[in-house]
Amino acid sequence: MEMPDGRTALRVARDEDSAGVIALIAAVFDEYDGCVLDVDLEEPELRAPASTYDRFWVLEDCGNIVGCSACSVRPPLVEMKKIYLAASHRGQGWGRRLIELVEQEARSLGALRIEAWSDTRFVTAHAVYEKMGYKRGSHTRFLHDLSHTEEFFFAKNLDA
Repeated sequence: MEMPDGRTALRVARDEDSAGVIALIAAVFDEYDGCVLDVDLEEPELRAPASTYDRFWVLEDCGNIVGCSACSVRPPLVEMKKIYLAASHRGQGWGRRLIELVEQEARSLGALRIEAWSDTRFVTAHAVYEKMGYKRGSHTRFLHDLSHTEEFFFAKNLDA
C-alpha cells in the first residue's frame, strides 16, 4: 500500500528484505545501552522473515526498510512481534499503523486476543501500546541473551 507522499509504502515482506530488516533492528538496538543484535546466534529467523513468521510487513521509504511488524498465529491468539521503527519515522503515526496491521490480521483470522513481549528499555513503544489499549501484565520474563533482556508482557482483547 503506497502512501500519499509516493515514496513510502507498507507492504508484505519478502525474504529478500532480510538485510534491510536486520539493519533496521540493529539501528534500533544501537539506541539502547547493552542491546546487542547477533542474528546468527540469537535471531536466525531474521534471515528469512517472510518464511518464518505467519505475517511480516515492512515500511519502505525510498527503497530503505524503515519499519516492520510481524505476528505469529496461535488460535485464538495472535502474538505481535518485531515492531521496530527507525528514529527518522517516529512521531508520525507509523508505529501505530504497524501495530494496526497486526490487529487487522488478527481480526481477519477471528483471533480474540493479541499478546506481545517488549524489552523493558523500549519505553516509547510501551506508551504507544498502552495508548492503543494494550494492558501491561504484572510479570516480566528474562531471555538470558547477549542483551540481558528483560521483557514486559502486553495484551489486548479484541472486539468479538
